[in-house]
Amino acid sequence: MDVIQTIAEQLAVNTRQVAAAVSLLDEGATVPFIARYRKEMTAGLDDTQLRLLEERLIYLRELNDRRKTILDSIEGQGKLTPELEQAILAADTKTLLEDLYLPYKPKRRTKAQIAREAGLEPLADTLLHDRSVLPEAVALSYIDADKGVPDTATALDGARQIIMERISEDAQLLAELRERIWQKGIIVSCVVPGKEKEGAKFKDYFDYQEAIAKIPSHRALALFRGRNEDFLNLVLKPGPDDKEEHRLCELLVARRLEIEDRTRPADAWLGETACFAWKIKLFTRIDLDLKLRLREAAEQEAIQVFAHNLRDLMLAAPAGSKATLGLDPGIRTGVKLAIVDATGKVVATDTIYPHPPRNQWDQAIATLARLIEQYTVDLVSIGNGTASRETDKLVADLMKRHKNLKFTKVTVSEAGASVYSASELAAKEFPELDVSLRGAVSIARRLQDPLAELVKIEPKAIGVGQYQHDVNQAHLARMLDNVVEDCVNAVGVDVNTASAALLKQVSGLSASVSENIISFRDQNGAFKNRQQLKQVPRLGDKAYQQAAGFLRIMNGDNPLDASAVHPEAYPLVETIIAGTGKSIRDLIGQSAYLRSLDPARYTNETFGLPTVSDILKELEKPGRDPRPEFISVQFQEGIEKITDLKPGMKLEGVVTNVANFGAFVDIGVHQDGLVHISHLADVFVKDPRDVVKTGDRVRVTVLEVDVARQRIALTLKKDGMNSAIQPVKASGKQARPEKRPVPVKGTMADALTKAMAK
Repeated sequence: MDVIQTIAEQLAVNTRQVAAAVSLLDEGATVPFIARYRKEMTAGLDDTQLRLLEERLIYLRELNDRRKTILDSIEGQGKLTPELEQAILAADTKTLLEDLYLPYKPKRRTKAQIAREAGLEPLADTLLHDRSVLPEAVALSYIDADKGVPDTATALDGARQIIMERISEDAQLLAELRERIWQKGIIVSCVVPGKEKEGAKFKDYFDYQEAIAKIPSHRALALFRGRNEDFLNLVLKPGPDDKEEHRLCELLVARRLEIEDRTRPADAWLGETACFAWKIKLFTRIDLDLKLRLREAAEQEAIQVFAHNLRDLMLAAPAGSKATLGLDPGIRTGVKLAIVDATGKVVATDTIYPHPPRNQWDQAIATLARLIEQYTVDLVSIGNGTASRETDKLVADLMKRHKNLKFTKVTVSEAGASVYSASELAAKEFPELDVSLRGAVSIARRLQDPLAELVKIEPKAIGVGQYQHDVNQAHLARMLDNVVEDCVNAVGVDVNTASAALLKQVSGLSASVSENIISFRDQNGAFKNRQQLKQVPRLGDKAYQQAAGFLRIMNGDNPLDASAVHPEAYPLVETIIAGTGKSIRDLIGQSAYLRSLDPARYTNETFGLPTVSDILKELEKPGRDPRPEFISVQFQEGIEKITDLKPGMKLEGVVTNVANFGAFVDIGVHQDGLVHISHLADVFVKDPRDVVKTGDRVRVTVLEVDVARQRIALTLKKDGMNSAIQPVKASGKQARPEKRPVPVKGTMADALTKAMAK
């Protein structure tokens, strides 16, 4: 298979673009570097296309490696025919490749193999090719007690096993039947008897069925989780009419064997053989294959959901370089606090006990007031875990009593903070701090710069996924690592303030080189220019080329070092400057003038129109941050727990997770509510991410509250009980209007029971 040609067709681009990208990837270039600085070579492939190209490249190369192994294996058996070789070379999926290999794959000793060893293969051939013979009569000559064939029944059973194995290894028939059942099949779920109470969270699936090809990702993963936890039995029916579809599939198998009931002596026996081949061999295999196909598709979609949410969270608006007090709420163990200055340096830590059993409310307020005033705190960051609302109430009381203190309080997600606190990285960063206090530092810093702090946490621990523990962990890890890399390089990194955890996500930099950058910075002071990076041990020319454009040096020797302009393009910038008669410092930020320049005037053999255009845009706003402006969310006073909620309440919240069936919103009651996809807008919404994304500030109305099951149903619709206080601005693409209303099946409570994504 021509990998380049195949990828080009799948991405709908030309082979030259793919070949260039593959060559760069093979040379060690990263996707962010290729997308940003090699546009001429790839004719403008963006990071999304390049990531897909990279995934397909891995898959197709694995496919080709497996293809070679299979060809070598069959050739070694002396069974490789030109026709089989051509079929194997043309196979474009791993499933088809394995179907073709099945008859030749070394396997355990089967009943068919035992029958062949007993000399029964000629009997099978005779019955297949001469329907006029009486099976029992022909079988008489194959009776041999020494070979384990004591009678005609045993001989005929052996012949049947041989024919069944042959037909079950027919790749074309397998593919035809597999696709037929994928289109028509029904997954039926029922509760394991006696597990009704224990498995109550799966009760929506105790008596459930749905077309296998139409089951959405979250429902498929819920079904598989229920089965794996031994609460559900899953059965695949080949079609809505179970018996009729089985009969039709048996006829397809019979047709493949050229079996027709003409009342010839062998017809009935062969008909039974076709029936057994379908039920015992083919359907059993297809059942496993299609459930695996469903699971893999569901996992892939779940991984994509996680990746989208992680990207939105990491690219959330930073509050910026402001002195921040982080509060890690707790009841019995107290509220841990840490103050970091504008650079993120820890300047103070403490623990207060405003909640039961100590109830030191006034002392806690006094301590907070003293520290906020002493360190001129601008922001108070409150973790959203246990005792979050009680602690938010404490800070609100502080603001009332000390009106002279001017600061803003913000509730932030503390997902992953405990994982970071106990990590080796945190121990190395804060060896003198107790584990519990490290969490408060993380909560403070993630308000200042979510990206810089979240890179220290394993992506899977951040918890914005859908059934994240049920999916392929290797694939999940690779996808999330790619997201982190793309986010970090999209924003850029200040080399003089970045942690090693942040630096190692920069294109071309390894963990050891990142540590060397920190050591060099500590020993020699702040970097003055990008050229100094070449003095860092083990940071070679290749790593420098990959990383330099993403590393920023603020207030250095060269203003371009604070921008995304790559050092290799500095001569081009000098050419542009020479033609303007201005200095670089005079030129930077002059939007009107820069836009008046014709990029085509400055192109050459090395730098084409895309790069020149990027440089001119970068000179307008050097090192611009692509993230949105920071806006805080204020939860409503008096609404602190789920029992405080009533249908019709209008509240402000923040989107914490987006799944295929809707969005979860934190409204400050320690339990996220669900805005089902049918309640995201007044128009039809196909994909929730067309309307909201993780981190969005939204206004919702409470629809239903199920205290017993800890479920909250919310809506973003405008009218009546289906309204929000204000229309919510959509993120990204606008929702598509629908010509007619779309009926919502079931109640919101029903939808909530299916939302087991956390």
